Amino acid sequence: MRLLERDPTGEFRLTEHLPNDEIPKIPHYAILSHTWGDEEVLLRDLADGTAKNKAGYAKIQFCGEQAERDGLRYFWVDTCCIDKSDAGQLQHALNSMFQWYRNAAKCYVYLTEVSRRKRDGSSKWDLNLQGCRWFTRGWTLQELIAPAIVEFFSKDGEHLGDKKSLEKEIHNITGIPQRALQGSPLSDFSVAERMKWIEKRNTKYEEDKAYSLFGIFDVHIPVLYGEGGQKALKRLRDKIHEDYLCLAKLWSADPRDPRHEKERIELAKGGLLADAYRWVFDNPDFKRWRQLSENRLLWIKGDPGKGKTMLLCGIINELERPITVNGGNLAYFFCQATDSRINNATSVLRGLIYVLVQRQPRLLSHLPENTYPSDDAMAWIVLSKTLIEMLEDPNLKITYLVIDALDECVIDQQKLLNLIVQTSSVSARVKLVVSSRNLVQIEEQLATVAQHSRLSLELNAESVTTAVEAFIWHKVLYLSRLKGYDSGMENAIHDYLSSNADGTFLWVALICQALGDPNVRRWQTLNKLRAFPPGLDSLYARMMEYIGNSDNADLYKRILATATIVRRPISLHELLTLVELPDDILDNPEYLEELIKLCGSFLSLREQTVYFVHQSAKDFLQGNAAHQASRDAFGWVFPEGIEDVNHVIFLRSLNAMSAVLRRDIYSLQAPGFPINEIQTPSPDPLAAVRYSCVFWVDHLRDSIFKKDTLQRNILDTIQTFLEKKYLYWLEALSLLRAMPEGIIAITQLNGLLPADKTCF
Repeated sequence: MRLLERDPTGEFRLTEHLPNDEIPKIPHYAILSHTWGDEEVLLRDLADGTAKNKAGYAKIQFCGEQAERDGLRYFWVDTCCIDKSDAGQLQHALNSMFQWYRNAAKCYVYLTEVSRRKRDGSSKWDLNLQGCRWFTRGWTLQELIAPAIVEFFSKDGEHLGDKKSLEKEIHNITGIPQRALQGSPLSDFSVAERMKWIEKRNTKYEEDKAYSLFGIFDVHIPVLYGEGGQKALKRLRDKIHEDYLCLAKLWSADPRDPRHEKERIELAKGGLLADAYRWVFDNPDFKRWRQLSENRLLWIKGDPGKGKTMLLCGIINELERPITVNGGNLAYFFCQATDSRINNATSVLRGLIYVLVQRQPRLLSHLPENTYPSDDAMAWIVLSKTLIEMLEDPNLKITYLVIDALDECVIDQQKLLNLIVQTSSVSARVKLVVSSRNLVQIEEQLATVAQHSRLSLELNAESVTTAVEAFIWHKVLYLSRLKGYDSGMENAIHDYLSSNADGTFLWVALICQALGDPNVRRWQTLNKLRAFPPGLDSLYARMMEYIGNSDNADLYKRILATATIVRRPISLHELLTLVELPDDILDNPEYLEELIKLCGSFLSLREQTVYFVHQSAKDFLQGNAAHQASRDAFGWVFPEGIEDVNHVIFLRSLNAMSAVLRRDIYSLQAPGFPINEIQTPSPDPLAAVRYSCVFWVDHLRDSIFKKDTLQRNILDTIQTFLEKKYLYWLEALSLLRAMPEGIIAITQLNGLLPADKTCF
């Protein structure tokens, strides 16, 4: 890259090539965006001294003078800062253009159609932006999107506004979403949507319609003028498709995009309340981590229900815009112990890498051909090496990695902790934020990081209490609108919640959820409210007492037992398969939804899928909480032990698969059908057995104490299933994109069967 430097006399000179486009060695500079005219100043004109004789010199003079007014000594203009006679330099420039505009301190848009003319009697400009040629040109698309600051000027050099103040007008003219104009990651927009932004734009050379999109899709391909516009677009689309195939290899049967997980979490918790997390930005530990380059790890720790996850969502939002606008990266992952797809170290790696390469596709070059979609040891080795290589990439800008709920990474947690410690010393450009409960093993491991900050929610009780107070008022006012409370009722509810919350968001949320039940009348509200004791465990104990005394206690018990031991959240269709239910509920699934809602302090239903409201609720039912009521709850939910419930799930899974699985269940009518072209039928014939196909062997294994306890009738049942349905089971696994899990299941099954009964 070469820049123009303005000296004190107002003259310009071209700098030498700046090495390797390394940002620390490139001074702050302004950049010009314009449409080409007939007499543009080229690089050779600067060299031979004829630049001032051309009409285009006025643009260069304007850019230099405006840069000086903004305190910038250097600036860049495409007409004269690239030697277009040098094919190699031109190739490099076209592939780097987006980044050069993104790195600019300011971008000046020079609109030749707008003059000094004002409306009669008005001080406002007569802005006819709709008619400006600048908005119709292909290359100006990236010049609008890439820079953080874009300022618009008339041909007389008068300031007309900037990308922020003119955002609505620009959106109306271009059709580009306002989020894209505000700096949202371009990966948030689909390929088709981004392609639409160029449709109505024109370029002098037809190939440029594709080449001007290099930065919009963050791809590198050779520039081949003369190939034609259609071939150029095809090569661009092929490269984009190739990148997406690489991304697809990262995921197994049921991908969990961390960005969608964040949206789901915020939606499930009723939205992200700014007053509940803003306090952290003034916290000394957070500020030290953010401001000091040598402080690369921030650990946020606290007890269950203290709002760690929503705090991290707020931190992500705070970091998001400045990082993405300035060309940095932000990747995050939310662990969840109740979901086998996101409760292991390998999934954390996949998620972080996935978000990183979505933000910066050039990092795909570090992704190996075999990403090991199964969760075996090789997957961890390959992916951990890949992540480190990406973070060591010399072109990587400041990168933030955020991992929520380390304690809920139940598989290979130690490996993940070791990698976090290793990553914290990889580069000064990489910073990490992690959260967890107050666990000694996590504290001991993270303490080995030389420079780190530790933010304890218990030690910041005053700030947390203030945040919870804001959350309480938010919930009380919502209930008031829903139920029509008067001010006296509002204050009574607020006072009880405020007095008993003890800095716990979850406790407040569960109480308000119970009060919001349509069956709770206004006159019953205060009595119901005061029946809830302080503390999460006490609240769970109270709800267990309520469930245990209900007419449907046995149904609740079976549902809670199943939800507690399944490997991932299950759909209502899958729950009907795994739990023995009365016929009237089987015939009316709406009744099952009502049962789930009545387990509201433990379970929630979102998009027809059953989740625990919080990990602490599952811990309580598993007997892992400190309260004696937790152990009592475990004894009630699992009177015959966990093995008995696993046995029921195993048998019901096998019976359901035997009834459902058949040849060509998706009616593809062609062997070897490409998996990426398969559309799931509606209704899905596998809906009820998706979970069973993947996990039935796990429940068989967990239903026995020793390998030799498999009874004759169980062996016969398994053998019958394999003889009649084995190939159909494999077909179903393939359709579910779960063949790696199927291979692991077959290996486990062989290990469970007696030596003389091995089926494979």
